Amino acid sequence: MSGKKKIAIFASGSGSNFEAIAKACLHGRINAEVAICVCDHPGAYVTERAKRLDIPVLEIRQKSYPSKTEYEKVILDELQKQGVEFIALAGYMRIVGDVLLKAFPNKIVNIHPSLLPAFPGVDAIGQALNYGVKVFGVTVHFVDQTLDGGKIIAQAAIPYDGNDREELETMIHAREHALYVSTLKSLLN
Repeated sequence: MSGKKKIAIFASGSGSNFEAIAKACLHGRINAEVAICVCDHPGAYVTERAKRLDIPVLEIRQKSYPSKTEYEKVILDELQKQGVEFIALAGYMRIVGDVLLKAFPNKIVNIHPSLLPAFPGVDAIGQALNYGVKVFGVTVHFVDQTLDGGKIIAQAAIPYDGNDREELETMIHAREHALYVSTLKSLLN
């Protein structure tokens, strides 16, 4: 037995945070094995990243199930089959419900592109730009029943006094990758 925790990474889009975490696990920087990638948008680019890294993918649409509870029960069944002990959300654009929260208490984390509690929810970068902030950032937090409201684990500030969204997003993604990997390393090693 390797002694590595088995984790699941949930993602909905491109998967750059997924890849940063998966590679950190593969190279031994995080003492964990990515047992599965759960993607709620079949065909999203994250699935290609997972396949390239030989990580199994569960592509599943919530609207294919009669309720969120049924949707999460199918996911939970697959996580249990894979022996998953911990979940990292990496651009997963769904609110986690009671089925998964009860099965993984204090074992689900998320990364958000703002200094929470500021700018929770969708398009945090756009919200912050529209507000005119001069210090942006990223937050890793535990997931609970509230929208981006779980206990904060780590944060990193990003001073920026421009208005080029693409440039800012590049800076935020780079900081996300480093902060998420170091935070998961401290939680899982």
